[in-house]
Amino acid sequence: MALPVTALYAALLGLLYGVLTLLVVRARFGSGVMLGMGEDRRLHRAVRAHANFTEFVPLALLLIALNEGLRVSTFLLHGLGMVLVLARVLHAIGISREPDIRAARGPGAVLTLAVIIVASLTLLSRALAALTILG
Repeated sequence: MALPVTALYAALLGLLYGVLTLLVVRARFGSGVMLGMGEDRRLHRAVRAHANFTEFVPLALLLIALNEGLRVSTFLLHGLGMVLVLARVLHAIGISREPDIRAARGPGAVLTLAVIIVASLTLLSRALAALTILG
């Protein structure tokens, strides 16, 4: 089954993941800390931006993909995907700076959680409807 909407946002988020990875590599070589984070604040922020992305994006993409598989509105799928990309860019910008940019980090975190909740509720609704029809 093709999932073109999910594929689009997975590709965009994959590129962002690549950028976050390169920022960690740059910070590691800049600080000379190859394992852990040492005392370098820039490295710590780069690692946390990368890790936070890794903690939230896979679940959000999985939920979007499952919704697409259940033929949820393309409009909703694009909305979720666009908000997720925006949220992750905002969060990455906000957490990467010293001091952090709360005006970007906070909305990035809240929007990411909103995508997960909306996608979960939509998926739950579709799954329950399918179970009642099939059951």
